[in-house]
This record gives sequence, structure tokens and C-alpha cells, in this order.
Amino acid sequence: MAEKTEAGLRTQTAGTANKKWDPKSGGEHRADRLFSGVSTTAGSLILALLAAVAIFLMLSSQGVFFASSETIAEEVGFAQGKSFWEYAGLAIFGTLLASIIALVIAVPFAVAISLFISHYAPRRLSTFFGYIIDLLAAIPSVVFGLWGMWTLEPLMRPVFTTISKILTPVFTFFSGTQTEVDGVITYEGGLPGFNWLAANFSWWPIQPDAAAFTPPARNILMGGVILAIMILPIITALCREVFLQTPRLQEEASLALGATRWEMIKMVVLPHGRSGIVSASMLGLGRALGETMALLMVLSPGLMLNFKLMQPGQHSTIASQIALKFPEASGLESNFLIALGLILFVITFVVNFIARMIVNRYAEFSGANA
Repeated sequence: MAEKTEAGLRTQTAGTANKKWDPKSGGEHRADRLFSGVSTTAGSLILALLAAVAIFLMLSSQGVFFASSETIAEEVGFAQGKSFWEYAGLAIFGTLLASIIALVIAVPFAVAISLFISHYAPRRLSTFFGYIIDLLAAIPSVVFGLWGMWTLEPLMRPVFTTISKILTPVFTFFSGTQTEVDGVITYEGGLPGFNWLAANFSWWPIQPDAAAFTPPARNILMGGVILAIMILPIITALCREVFLQTPRLQEEASLALGATRWEMIKMVVLPHGRSGIVSASMLGLGRALGETMALLMVLSPGLMLNFKLMQPGQHSTIASQIALKFPEASGLESNFLIALGLILFVITFVVNFIARMIVNRYAEFSGANA
């Protein structure tokens, strides 16, 4: 009888051991369902908020898209007779120009700082610099605007003056000297074709006026410098993480074959982190496109289609135009500015979407994951 009981217990134990865990039974299943429900709700809420913002912008701005140019000229005073697309095109041009200037300045510095932190600095020093970079990213934009307006702007005047003295003779050599006869502007001398382009297209970048500096330094180049300082921590932090993911064995193999540290970085680290650098730059671009307060405080606004980067009153951005005009706007003027916001929303969404695609591609093909 005892043997039968023992055999039955062994059979029951074996059956319990071989029995697969059923996730649909017990408290563990309830916890999983709760966590899954909370996660799904949170993800859906983000999509719902994004859709709500897009629907609001489209519904509020549809009257502007279908309004005639005459109606906009009559009811939107700050448009100064321009149609919506003319006004939006000039604002988009200023927005992209400031963001591109910021990227051109910020990306080389960000890559250099990231390489110093990840491959040159001692551990304690790299940790300290990492904290500093993270703290810079947390500074409000209005603080950057105040600092740029009162401290950086006087310091940049002699720099812009020097750049103007260097570039003006070069541009004059290409496009010639500007003369005006009976209200007609022509360019004498210069290289064939360049003088014709400078005389017939005000947006042509190679002309003496493009390099002229007019103080104060409240121009689009100054705005680009401020944006570069603001996006520098973001790009630096992302590039640092990408460089730290370089496979250690590849670095050591390169050094073992006789490469110097710089050759190892050039042949191993930078190719491995190329996609990461591009994605970090795109995320920085998305941050620069929507910046408002810093540019509003630094720029002397204007809506012109030219490359006079060092003259005030030439360019402005979509975000700064909205912040500047919206407090006094009413009726169709408000809808006009909301339509500008919709365009900025689409541009920022596209830029961030492309950046996320590049990040996902990097995560899939990274050598660190091999």
C-alpha cells in the first residue's frame, strides 16, 4: 500500500513538473494584463494627443488655405500685402536658414567634444564633462536668449566685422562692383555670369552685400550661433553614446596592428558611428526648427529672401513670427498664424520621423549588436 502511495506521489510530481505554465491562470496573469493595459493606454494616449494637435491645427487654419489673396491682404495687417504662401515661404526660408547655420557650427564641435569624452579624457574628467553637457541641455531657452542678447552679441561684433572684411573683397572679385544708374542696379567687372546673377537675383549669395555687416549683431548668423549653442549638448550626448558603443575588440585590433589613436578613430570609431552622428544631427535640427524665445530675443525680425546673413531686419523664423504676432492677432490673423504653426508642425514631424528611421537603422546594423 505504501509502495502504491509513493508511486502515485512520484507520478503526480512528475506530472506537475512536466505541466507547462499557463499564463491565463493565477495572479501573474492579472498583473500581466494590468501592465499590458496601462502600456497600451499610454501609447494610445500619445497617438491621440498627436492626432488632436494635428486636427486642431487643420480645423483652425482651413479658412486661411481657402481664403483669397485679397481677403488676406485686407484682414491680415502684418502680412503687408503678401499672400499666405508668400509669407509662409519667407518664414520657412528663415527657419531653415537659421537651423542649417546652427548645424554647420554645432556638429563639428559636438563630434570633437564627444571624441574627447569617449576616447581621450581620463575617466573622472570624462564623467565630469558628461555631467556638464547634460546640465547645458537643461538650461531654458529664454536664458540663452538673455545671455546672447546682452553678453554674446557685443562679443560677436568684432568677429562679424573681421568676417565681413575678409569675404567682401572675395565676393567683389566674383560678382564685381555694384553701381546704380537711373534706378537700375548693375555689377561692373567680376567673372562672367556671376555679375549677371548678382544683378538679376537678389537672393544670389555671392555678392558684396551678402558679406556686409551692419551693427548691431542682431542678424540670422547671430541667431544661428545661439541655436548652435543650444543644440550642442543634445548632439554631443547622443554622439558620445554612439562612440562608446564601438566594439572594443575592433579598437584594440586596430591599435595592435600599429594604428595611432587618431587613425583608430578615423578607421573604426567614425565609420561605426556615422549613422549615429547623422541621427543626432537630425534630432538637433528638429530642436532648432521649433526654437522660439531665444531667436525672438536675439533677432531683429524681417522677411526677406536673401543671404545677407550679417545684416539685421532680413530674416525671421516661423516660431518667432507666431510668438511676436499672436498676442495682438484676432479673427483671420489668428488663423493665419495657426496655419504657420501647422506648417512648422509638419516640417518638425518629418524631420523627427527621418531621424527616428536613421536611429532604428543604426540600432539594427550596429557592430555593437553583432
